[in-house]
Parts: sequence; structure tokens; C-alpha cells
Amino acid sequence: MSGRPEILFPLFADLTKLEGVGPKTAQNMASLGIEKPRDVLFSLPYSVVDRRRRDSIQGADFPSVVTVEVTVLSHSPSRTKGGAYRVTVQDAQTSFQLVFFHARGDFLQRQLPEGETRLVSGRIELFDGVAQMVHPDHMVSLDQGASIPPFEPVYHLSAGVTSKTMMKAAASALRLMPKLDEWIDPGQKAKAKWPDWAAAIAASHAPTGVDSMSATNPARERLAYDEFFAHQLTLALARSQFQRAEGRISVATGALQGRVLKALPYRPTQAQNRAASEISADMARPIRMNRLLQGDVGSGKTLVAFMALLVAVEAGGQGVLMAPTEILARQHLQGVHPLAEQAGVVVEILTGRDKGKERKAKLEALARGDIHVLVGTHAVFQADVQFGDLRLAVIDEQHRFGVRQRLELGKKGAAVDVLVMTATPIPRSLSLAQYGDMDVSILDEKPPGRQPITTVLVSDARLDEVVERLRRAVAEGKQAYWVCPLVDESEIMDLTAAEQRFQGLRAALGEGVVGIVHGQMPAAEKDAAMAAFQAGDTSVLVATTVIEVGVDVPNATIMVIERAEFFGLAQLHQLRGRVGRGTQASTCLLMYQSPLTETGQKRLTVMRETNDGFRIAETDLEMRGAGDLIGTAQSGVPKFRIADLEGQAALMAVAQSDARKLLSDDPTLTSPRGQAARVLLWLMEQDQAIRLISVG
Repeated sequence: MSGRPEILFPLFADLTKLEGVGPKTAQNMASLGIEKPRDVLFSLPYSVVDRRRRDSIQGADFPSVVTVEVTVLSHSPSRTKGGAYRVTVQDAQTSFQLVFFHARGDFLQRQLPEGETRLVSGRIELFDGVAQMVHPDHMVSLDQGASIPPFEPVYHLSAGVTSKTMMKAAASALRLMPKLDEWIDPGQKAKAKWPDWAAAIAASHAPTGVDSMSATNPARERLAYDEFFAHQLTLALARSQFQRAEGRISVATGALQGRVLKALPYRPTQAQNRAASEISADMARPIRMNRLLQGDVGSGKTLVAFMALLVAVEAGGQGVLMAPTEILARQHLQGVHPLAEQAGVVVEILTGRDKGKERKAKLEALARGDIHVLVGTHAVFQADVQFGDLRLAVIDEQHRFGVRQRLELGKKGAAVDVLVMTATPIPRSLSLAQYGDMDVSILDEKPPGRQPITTVLVSDARLDEVVERLRRAVAEGKQAYWVCPLVDESEIMDLTAAEQRFQGLRAALGEGVVGIVHGQMPAAEKDAAMAAFQAGDTSVLVATTVIEVGVDVPNATIMVIERAEFFGLAQLHQLRGRVGRGTQASTCLLMYQSPLTETGQKRLTVMRETNDGFRIAETDLEMRGAGDLIGTAQSGVPKFRIADLEGQAALMAVAQSDARKLLSDDPTLTSPRGQAARVLLWLMEQDQAIRLISVG
């Protein structure tokens, strides 16, 4: 797949090839993300103006746009400089005024000679009981009437790009459209009653009413599907690339797993059993596993991950469990250690701290296969880390691991199965967009014995009561987090807010009771503050949002979040999940500054009403939209021009299964439909996919 197919050349040519687009206009269009004719085609109108002709302005809803044939009655120039120049006109039933400011009388006399008929179109309003059309959008003679379309498309514009420019450019780009072969499955296309690609683009630029703007309009829906399909094809290529690399067959004997299950004080949930068996089945296949384990805070992911690691060990191999930070790696070690002891499995940790002799000894044991499960940070990726027989990598991720890194990982072990864990419940549409190359297991039940968390909303006017309550809790031996808001982008400002809160609480609760962690601290100090809190040496930890995702302090039962209305829902949910990890009932206090905005109110109410991370994520998506939800830049979620991730999740799911099916039927994309799909990938600028095909 050497280069862009020739049939697409005209769409990737210079913008100035389009009618009415000179170098200056081209420069202005770039600010709309339009750099070539292809971009013009995909910049669809977002609204439509009804310019169908009427006999009279009478009976129209004011204010609104009307198009009507008029006879020019009289001109009355303005008496003051810059005042209004008025032209009285008569339609079939009534008279009204055309109004112009800063007008040149001679120009208007020529445009609108008295006694002549004209077609005018513009917004009509009542002003002091008189109907007026200020600066009509169109004034043409009757023989030019065809130049006013019955429905006029409305495009996004920017400085130097007028509506006329966009309409001309679009018409000119439409003339360049090649006839492309169909890449959509014929059955799918017929069932959805979708037009061909070129017809869909043409129809979207020539709306025939408000209905043609809706996402369910067949032409628009088809173009949205094309975007989803190209994206899912890219992910499916990444997935098949991953699977094509030989897999290892790792079969669970169940012996070690049985020992662990027998020693557990509770029975795993059905969701845990289901996920564990999906993973075992994947590992027993000769193709590589690439699975996402998605579960809310406290849904028991660690147990499922450890069961998977035991499959690798039972099959005679090794497993690795990777966390984004050292503190989380140590916590995983604490979590799996008691389980490993039951199974008689050797677990070790490797982080950046291991130096010299100690590191050397660990590496030798690892290469010999004496260490069965290694827990660590990205340090386990260094070149000198060699496994005896690595079969499974479990990655605990917080949006830090994109498709690219997943492909990198594949190169480490000859045929490593991969399991990615995430504690962020992601709405289905986003998980399809972000993890569409993976198979997904979901933990949607909480294990028994988890205490519910009570969430309370408190106005910050009652700060003193909150501090008083904290004093009583500390006296009873309880621990609490106090999260200060990210008030402003600069960490320095947040720092002063956190420092002041820390000083205030220390004065109220006593020296040595309160600790602090924030983004500006050196890592070692941060670790020390966290460790002191974990050990119970401090009772209250004041923190900016850096408290490590996932740090486990079972004795912490109170979470105070200041200015909670500033936080996103997902963030509030993650923070709340820091408490309620032990056997005692826990409380989360959301402190807000009144009056709350409507969104602030809605966010905090959702938090009070539900503990279900998936419901919270869905609400968050509705309220904020996909881009903000995950900071699109680092999330690997694409920006779509036409498709709407939130509203069209079902369409994305169809695109995923279709893309996977096409690749399983035609792995090299050489069939006629496969060839058409290659053209689609070029058209949609899916460079990553194009590279994968050329490698494959």
C-alpha cells in the first residue's frame, strides 16, 4: 500500500483549486480546520434557513426569515448621517419597509428602482408596530429568483469566510468528487436504507428542510457510520496485528486457583467468576489475548487479575503485574501477597528503587523462572529484564496506555497475553472508541462485605461544623482525607489553598494529626506523607487531587471534598472510592459554595443519589461531551467531524462488529470491498491503520 490512491488526488489538492478560494481565503479557512477540498466536503452545514417563497409577510411568525415578491413604492433617505434609509415595498397583501444603515442612496436607487418588482429574502421583525426587514440577505430581479435556494445551508464560519464563500467552495468541491466503490456491507447498507457515499455528501450539502439536519437522516447517518467504520477498522487492524503474532496456549489446571478460592473468606461474585472464565478461555487459545477488565472502584479486579496470573503459572510460565506508579505497585504487592502465599506462588516486586546487587539477584531469579509473578512499574520494560517464560502481562492503567503502547508491549514477550485493568467506568460508546481493539469483561457487582458510602452535600458556610465533626472522628481513631480544589490552572495557587487549609486544620486538630501531599512536593516526600497516613501516624491527609488513584487505607472512612462543584463527576466518583474500603461505614462530604449553578447542582445531586460508576459515567458524558470527559489529547479517542459519539453509540457498535468481520473474511483487504475499505482509510486519514496494513 504504497501511497494515496490516485482517485483521491483531487480531494487532497490545494484549496485554491476551488472556485472563489484565493490564498487569503484559504488561510482563513484553515482556522475552521479546512485545508483541502476533502475537508470542505466533511464540513457539513449545521442548520438550514427556510427561504421558500410566500405570497405575503402576513401570517408569518415574527421575527422570522421570509422570501417574498414585492413592488418598490418609495425611498426615504435618512435625515442624519448614519441614520436609517427606508424603502417602502408592497407584497400581495400588505406593505412593509426595507431598512438600511450607512447606505449609499444612489446604489439603492439602482438596486430598487421605484415601480419595479423584486424578490427579497431576509429576517422580518416588528418595530413600533411596523414590519421591517433590516439589510435583506437577498434582493434580486425575478429572472434571478433561482439564485435563492428554497432551503439555504448554514455553515460554521470564521473571520474572512462568508456564507457565500462556503456555499461556492462546497459546490465546487462536490464537482471534484470521484465515484468510489462501496466499503459498507451491502446487507447493512440496504437494511439502513443508506445512499452511496457521493450521494450522501451531496444531499448533506443541499438540505431540504430541518429533517435533513438530524443525525438519523439516512445521508448524515451514513457519513457518521463511515467515520466510525474507518476508526473501528483501524482498531481491528491493531487487534489482528496483535493476534497474528503467534499466541501461546496456557491452560489452567485449576489447582492453584482452587487453593486461593478455598482460603477466601467470601465467595467471588458472579461477575468475577464470569470474567475469570472469559480470561482463562482466551489464554487457552493459540492467538494472543487482548482484553480489558473494566470495573468500578471496589468491584474486585485484583482477585480476577490474580486468578489470570495463576493460569500463566499453572501452565508453567510467569506473569507480570504493572502499575503506573511505585506506590500503586507496592499496594498491588500487598493485595496479592496473601493470595500468593495460599497458592505457594513466589511474588516479587521490581521498581526503579532496586539497585546494584539486590536488583541483580532479582533479575537472575526472574530469568531462571524462580519468580512466578513480578509486580512493578514501567521499570519491568527495561532491556536487562529477562523472563524465563513470560505468558501474561496485567496492566493497571489510568488512561496512560494507548493503542500504541499496547502494540509496544506485544514486542516484549514472544507471545504475551495482555489484560488491561481500568477502574474508570467508561460509557459503552467511549469504551468502543478507546478500546475497540480489545475484548471487554465488565465487573458490575460489588463483592459482599463492602460498606456503602453515605454522601452528604454541605455548604461551605458550615465549615466549622465539618471541622468539629472531624475532631470527634479523629478522637474515635478514624482517618479522613481532605481534598482541596484545583481552583485555577496554576499549581502554585492551589498550593496556597492547600497550605492554608493544612495550617487551619492543624491548629484545630493538633500538631502531628494532619499531613499534606500536593503536586509540587518531591516524590520521596509525597511517598513519606502517604506512608505515614497509611500507617495511621497521621489521621487527616490534606491533598490536592494528586492523592494516588488506588491508594488503599482501609481505616479511612471520611472524605471531605472542598468546592466539589469544580470537579468532574468521574473525578468525584474516583475520590469518593478512596473511602469505604474497610469494614466500617463511610461518609463523603461534598462541600460547595452557594449559589450553585444548574450544572453544579445536577452533578452533586447525581453523586448523592447513586454509587453506580457506570450511571455516573453516562451522566458525565451527557453533561460534558466526550472530548472533555477524558481530555481528548491523551486519551486516544478520535475527534469525529460528523459522527456524534454520545448520541450514536449503537452505530459505533455496528461499525465495530462489521470491521472485525471484514478483517476476518479478508485479512489483507484485497477483495473488492477490502480495496474499497483501503480507499476509505486514506479518505479518513487513518495513517496508523495504513501503516498497519503495509506492515501486515
